[in-house]
Amino acid sequence: MVTALGYGTTGLSVGQRVFGVTDWTRDGTLAEYAAVEARNLAPLPGDVDFTVGASLPISGLTAWQGLFQHGRVRAGQRVLAHGAAGAVGSMVTQLAREAGAYVIGTGRTADRQTALDFGAQEFVDVENDALEDIGGVDLVFDVIGGNVGNRSAGLIRAGGTLVSVVGPPETRPEDGLAVDFVVESDRGQLGEVVQRMRDGRLRTNIAGVAALDEAVAALNPTERVTGKTIIRIRP
Repeated sequence: MVTALGYGTTGLSVGQRVFGVTDWTRDGTLAEYAAVEARNLAPLPGDVDFTVGASLPISGLTAWQGLFQHGRVRAGQRVLAHGAAGAVGSMVTQLAREAGAYVIGTGRTADRQTALDFGAQEFVDVENDALEDIGGVDLVFDVIGGNVGNRSAGLIRAGGTLVSVVGPPETRPEDGLAVDFVVESDRGQLGEVVQRMRDGRLRTNIAGVAALDEAVAALNPTERVTGKTIIRIRP
């Protein structure tokens, strides 16, 4: 991530290691220097590598906000985490497990072991298994959409929630909520996520690290990538 070069009355100091999310209306973060509002940043502890720090904000905050703000996950609930081997899905799986939920992960055949390694208690192969066979769930976290998202709506128990990060669900639960959201920066939540990384409760999912001059190819892979791609600006 970055080191702060300037600050106001923000709780951050010059030269402090920071990480966070830029505003969605801004471009240009694949650069040596970028202007970011201090409210979007949080201190990055010295024992957290910059590469790990770079992998946390989008995936960690998306999982956190979807589960706790919008999904209101609780202990004992059944959670269906789509894309459980991916950058966001693996975070969803771990955070939901920590909250005491029973987590069912989904993905392609090759994703099974990765999803289980990140804590999914069951795995559904969306290409070969019948999604409907898992029975009712209290919360669906959808990072896929389309047919998978539509079928997931029918799994929601009364009072449950379908949370989507891929746009408004086309099909809504009969007796539950459907929520779509765009992740927002939150300094307190960033602190919660990075602390869990430090004490071993959370693992990041990094697919690879590429240099800045390799960014175009790295972010437009010819083969399927599972996990977060990190662009290293400087060696």
